[in-house]
Amino acid sequence: MANVAKKVSWSGRDRDDDEDGRAGETTPLLNGSGPGAAGSGRQLTPSSFLRIGQLSNVDLNEDIHELETEVPRQRPNEIPHNEKLLSLKYESLDYDNSENQLFLEEERRINHAAFRTVEIKRWVICAMIGILTGLVACFIDIVVENLAGLKYRVVKDNIDKFTTKGGLSFSLLLWATLNASVVMVGSLIVAFIEPVAAGSGIPQIKCYLNGVKIPHVVRLKTLVIKVCGVILSVVGGLAVGKEGPMIHSGSVIAAGISQGRSTSLKRDFKIFEYFRRDTEKRDFVSAGAAAGVSAAFGAPVGGVLFSLEEGASFWNQFLTWRIFFASMISTFTLNSVLSVYHGNAWDLSSPGLINFGRFDNEKMGYTIQEIPIFIFMGVVGGILGALFNALNYWLTMFRIRYIHRPCLQVVEAMLVAAVTATVGFVMIYCSRDCQPIQGSSVAYPLQLFCADGEYNSMATAFFNTPEKSVVNLFHDPPGSYNPMTLGMFTLMYFFLACWTYGLTVSAGVFIPSLLIGAAWGRLFGISLSYLTKGSIWADPGKYALMGAAAQLGGIVRMTLSLTVIMMEATGNVTYGFPIMLVLMTAKIVGDYFVEGLYDMHIQLQSVPFLHWEAPVTSHSLTAREVMSTPVTCLRRIERVGTVVDILSDTSSNHNGFPVVESNPDTTQVAGLRGLILRSQLIVLLKHKVFVERANLSLVQRRLKLKDFRDAYPRFPPIQSIHVSQDERECMIDLSEFMNPSPYTVPQEASLPRVFKLFRALGLRHLVVVDNRNEVVGMVTRKDLARYRLGKEGLEELSLAQT
Repeated sequence: MANVAKKVSWSGRDRDDDEDGRAGETTPLLNGSGPGAAGSGRQLTPSSFLRIGQLSNVDLNEDIHELETEVPRQRPNEIPHNEKLLSLKYESLDYDNSENQLFLEEERRINHAAFRTVEIKRWVICAMIGILTGLVACFIDIVVENLAGLKYRVVKDNIDKFTTKGGLSFSLLLWATLNASVVMVGSLIVAFIEPVAAGSGIPQIKCYLNGVKIPHVVRLKTLVIKVCGVILSVVGGLAVGKEGPMIHSGSVIAAGISQGRSTSLKRDFKIFEYFRRDTEKRDFVSAGAAAGVSAAFGAPVGGVLFSLEEGASFWNQFLTWRIFFASMISTFTLNSVLSVYHGNAWDLSSPGLINFGRFDNEKMGYTIQEIPIFIFMGVVGGILGALFNALNYWLTMFRIRYIHRPCLQVVEAMLVAAVTATVGFVMIYCSRDCQPIQGSSVAYPLQLFCADGEYNSMATAFFNTPEKSVVNLFHDPPGSYNPMTLGMFTLMYFFLACWTYGLTVSAGVFIPSLLIGAAWGRLFGISLSYLTKGSIWADPGKYALMGAAAQLGGIVRMTLSLTVIMMEATGNVTYGFPIMLVLMTAKIVGDYFVEGLYDMHIQLQSVPFLHWEAPVTSHSLTAREVMSTPVTCLRRIERVGTVVDILSDTSSNHNGFPVVESNPDTTQVAGLRGLILRSQLIVLLKHKVFVERANLSLVQRRLKLKDFRDAYPRFPPIQSIHVSQDERECMIDLSEFMNPSPYTVPQEASLPRVFKLFRALGLRHLVVVDNRNEVVGMVTRKDLARYRLGKEGLEELSLAQT
């Protein structure tokens, strides 16, 4: 099994169990996916359909353990990895409420007043999410502004001093050293403390809202590392932005507040106990993601649409209104605090971390003749976005295989920081694009070899935070940039941003994408003004805006939400139609070549992500052919020892068990009666809810839903629960705790029908029954996610403990 090695995952933990201490939803390997074929998917053929359901139990952990025993404490220099694998280590979330007797009794006791109280609590939580997300965004913005300003002033003074007396190599060394040192700290805390805080966090939150539990993704420690990491990444001069990680930060804040407790701080406020289940937590995380977008761009409507388009897999009308409320509160909080910080207490002039500035219709209007030009820019953005994603794909594969040690990840981040500073310095040094300082909005103008009263135009792009560089490209007057300057900057920054995304640092791709697009868009506008001798195309600022939208759309493939975000950030609805055309074109063109950046990274991590629809050519498959079998069933009244043995069996670590009606003294199995979860069984064993075999008429100890909520979300592992030999002979009645009405499908149901039911209801387990209502199989997330439409038709991914 050497070719099915463990790889570095988002959690950064080499373990099979998730944060709950529960083993994964282990579906056995498919036939034909053994040692010789585990690393590659195979295309489905009609003759192979009948073999899909024939499963064999293969414990990958035994083989991996043997390898680790042979070579103790050694990591391979290369980790083999194939993108056509589906990981078994990712746990699913229980988005479907278990409507057992305890749940129904509690719901029936809730009167109108109690229901109103619960609704008020939901609104209070959303308000708190908005306020705290806005405050975190303020903290990031203020600290970045001060630290980056200090760094740029030190480097600028040094360059000014050595320009006259010679020795600029020392200035380059200072700049590169400062960048590498700051990024080293940011990378160290991510690589060694919380690896899931790396990147923007958007793919992880997207998976969480889809129903996949990514370990540690909504922990308080993750938030702290995320905030510190993104500050250090931006200050360290990397080609990154602080806006993307705000989405992850808002989601962590939402998850923590909605539960009313923190396991990291070991505090339980007992205030929001009712919301301690995956269904409620998911809705609040959606609100947190929207509040993060709203704080980043000052776009509350765009935040709601982002959560709908890119994040939440499940939606309802009431949720829309609460999420919009959280987004608006987030924007208002950020606006208020930053306005006071900048000395404009009553102005409210800072709605987001980045404000594109107001685009004036009189100076920057557009005509119907420009629509084809904008569409052409969308095509360019789609092609460049696909190129960016393709290069980043191969780079990420290289990192997975070779740069999997934390120390190597830190060294790579430092190298990228030093190279970024070196490239910026060399391009500023070689540039002779000098512009007059009068009326310039440049924060740190570098004179270098320009005449007195002039500054180096290349420095406005490199010698600044990316957010300010974007705004400069949008609003600097015509003639502020030489075409050669823009062309060289676009080329170099494109490759730097591509190299940077995927480093073990907290960083986003939004702002680098906007900056690349704004640069080539402005260059495009300058070229048009040369060709048409000025006229209406004289101001290249609007082309910088369209280029930014095209580039970002070509990379992340967002349409609806990004259109509204760009409109809200510019404060001008006039550009709504051309921005929409540009984004649609960029998405269509980009999708022709390669997937979006976020979907690509989800696929590279082998996450069982379920898209909106089943593969279009999958109607020939039925539930019988995709289900996992055999299924471990429990009797309604079961022996404690049997339950313990089943939960302890590492070769079949199931998380849902159908409950059937039968006599404990016979082997005859009757029809399905319900479904009970591993987590519920563990709570029952922990509280010893069972009676002696001779006294079955005795009433068991009465549990409440509170006992299950207190254990949520990190239920103890079965190994931590002690059951004596006498207790093993006792009986446990599951009637009160099982879900008596689980969703089922007949074994003849088609894959698209099974997929639609599973996906729309947010299920974790779907029981397959025959015409006598007897359990014949179980469909889980991985049974559906392993089918994918490839270039040659329907493909089946191999399953492995990667």
